[in-house]
Amino acid sequence: MDQGTCIALVDHVIPCEQSHPWGPMCIIFFKFDPRPVSKNAYRLILAANRDEFYHRPSKLAGFWGNNSEILSGLDMEEGKEGGTWLGISTRGKLAALTNYLQPRLDPDARGRGELVAHFLTTDMDSLTYLKKVSAEGHLYNGFNLIAADLSTEKGDVVCYYGNRGDPEPVVLAPGTYGLSNALLETPWRKLCFGKQLFLAVVEQSQALPKDDLIAQLLDVLNNDEAQLPDPAIEDQGREYVQPILSKYAAVCVRCPHYGTRTNTVILVDADGHVTFTERSMLDKDPSRWETTTHEFRLQS
Repeated sequence: MDQGTCIALVDHVIPCEQSHPWGPMCIIFFKFDPRPVSKNAYRLILAANRDEFYHRPSKLAGFWGNNSEILSGLDMEEGKEGGTWLGISTRGKLAALTNYLQPRLDPDARGRGELVAHFLTTDMDSLTYLKKVSAEGHLYNGFNLIAADLSTEKGDVVCYYGNRGDPEPVVLAPGTYGLSNALLETPWRKLCFGKQLFLAVVEQSQALPKDDLIAQLLDVLNNDEAQLPDPAIEDQGREYVQPILSKYAAVCVRCPHYGTRTNTVILVDADGHVTFTERSMLDKDPSRWETTTHEFRLQS
């Protein structure tokens, strides 16, 4: 991580490598139902935040890869170029990554963003890919990885692996899930709170116009109410000054030089029509945002 950025907390001035020792924080909520009963229902509803240093270079979501079939933002940090945190392909491959809150980062570990990019470009199915990743999990700092194969014909398969949890990946049952910077469904208060907000919107999804659904999901992602105290996040991050951890106790993180930079909403309907909406901070300025939407139909 870059040197020099400091955050003043209480009577301490804490360099960025100490105040953010675990790397980017992120949060993801998703609901999937491969065979919705109603044609008006969505097979997948996903809402995610990317939290990162404002000055870390990245590209806004766009199509790339062979035949421009992959849609994602891209990390442009030196040495990490081409990695990503969330993406989907026209072939129906979807992947999302969060980092795991851990005491110290190994500076020599491999870049975790490559895990998403590699899945989006491979021909491996999600479970096979995560089994391969699990065999190499020790090469990375802590992470959680969602990998999915979305197929209108065969049915959708969503899998999960975290390298600080069980040694084998799992195939997830249809349902609603939350993932932050602990293992899947770990009940951090901000995750439970955000998941309740997410569910309240999702329950109305069939009745809402699509634009209204996206707007309400973006509202969930921008909720900045701190969920304190949270013994679970304090226990996992017990080596850090408590005021630092409290900064991350909201769905939307907002600090002077670090915080939520990107909101993403992905909708996949019963016919395989994908709507990918990204709201991104402009010019490192938390008061300036740009929203773009990409739409396409799955080829699988």
